[in-house]
Amino acid sequence: MAVDVVVVGGGLVGLTTALLVRRAGAGSVAVVEARRLGEGTTGGTTGKVTSQHGLVYAQMIDRHGEDHARMYAEANQAGVELVATLTGEYGIDCDLTRAPALAYTRDPGRRRTVEEEAAAAGRLGLPASLVESVDLPFEVEAAVRFGNQLHFHAGRYVAGLAAALSAAGVAVFEHTRVLDVEEHRDGTARVRTAAATVRANHVVMATLLPIGTIGGYFAKTRPTRSFGLAARLRGPAPQEMTISVDSPTRSTRPWLDPGPNGLIVVGNGHDTGTEQDTQAMGEDLEQWTRSTFDVDSVDYRWSSQDYTTADHVPYIGRSPMNDRILVATGFKKWGLSSGGAAALILGDLIAGHDSPWLPVFDATRIGDAKAVGQLIKDNLKVGADLDRLRSHHGRDLAPGHDGVIDVDGDTVGAYRDEAGGLHAVRLACTHLGCRLCWNAAETSWDCACHGSRFDIDGNILNGPAVEALPTVNLSP
Repeated sequence: MAVDVVVVGGGLVGLTTALLVRRAGAGSVAVVEARRLGEGTTGGTTGKVTSQHGLVYAQMIDRHGEDHARMYAEANQAGVELVATLTGEYGIDCDLTRAPALAYTRDPGRRRTVEEEAAAAGRLGLPASLVESVDLPFEVEAAVRFGNQLHFHAGRYVAGLAAALSAAGVAVFEHTRVLDVEEHRDGTARVRTAAATVRANHVVMATLLPIGTIGGYFAKTRPTRSFGLAARLRGPAPQEMTISVDSPTRSTRPWLDPGPNGLIVVGNGHDTGTEQDTQAMGEDLEQWTRSTFDVDSVDYRWSSQDYTTADHVPYIGRSPMNDRILVATGFKKWGLSSGGAAALILGDLIAGHDSPWLPVFDATRIGDAKAVGQLIKDNLKVGADLDRLRSHHGRDLAPGHDGVIDVDGDTVGAYRDEAGGLHAVRLACTHLGCRLCWNAAETSWDCACHGSRFDIDGNILNGPAVEALPTVNLSP
């Protein structure tokens, strides 16, 4: 099978890129998704589509210069407007709503930082202003307000994009895991799945993190997870989108499904695969929500993952030494706006055009001295994680508990489900052999090195791993 463009990954970035390149004249386009469309990080976002990314623009000017900061600002604002445009053009019913987005502090010591951010963002042409009140049930010291931003139901938006792709003749393959992507000596790329190998002129890796070792991005980014919940309040919910710049992060937006009383809250970000009490983190977010708002019920709870680069700017463009393989990764939890920007940039590159924003996102960049230093620090930590495994109790597990067991010199992770069934897997990540840690909140085995995650039976929940964990029979 041969096509012009293969897009690997069926979230917002992948589907938007596929639609744009098809509209630009690509003869044949295919989307390949390991699970279901939108089931990954896109489906687990807050649904905020905004160029307001916390406190980023003043730091970006200091670190990268005003020209690059302006590119970042323009690209993300274009990503916001792309969502609005596509929603209108295709009549997508996704509760798209215009609202301001605010980043606030309650700490008087951080007021000047917020003031500097508002001034920097305004200088870059963004709809920014400094305010001293936020639509929340407590006082704040200061906030940066971005007007005319968006929020939506991400799952319904993805469904709308999928319908548009179908109408445009784009082939979509769900439940099809890509095992390998490589350039071929004939100048094309090969995409290999368990069932077939597809030849393409261009391959877009839109899989949160490129699979395997493509581009070395596994060593240039760090994985983090955050918790989310959707609550019904007894009275009207705040109608602004907000995020705290203080720690721990608290991010809110209106949830329109139940009407004016719905609220989505996200926070308690943490490194993936570290030995933390993830269950307590989820409970803490709910406790904060209940103590801050008049909560009637919490209807949904979830967690989601993303990656951050050393210089806090996504990698978008051609992968190093791979003209046919393009990537988009490291969105730092702002992928609904940066993802739209990525689709615009990648679409230009595939069409043979230059993108005015590419210099700041260049996927082949090494980074400044600070970024290089952070990469060295992160990879030293990864090296230590490769050699360390936690000890735990043995085979005698109570229902709902995990354990790490030595079986003939091999380290095995076990979990006994509530029905008494025992599930055991080998604990070396199939990506690069790093240790795995138990995630009690999500009953999964998570990799601290590069963010791969596996369920209790070893099936892949998150890449970059492409192979399941081997299972172990612990029956007497």
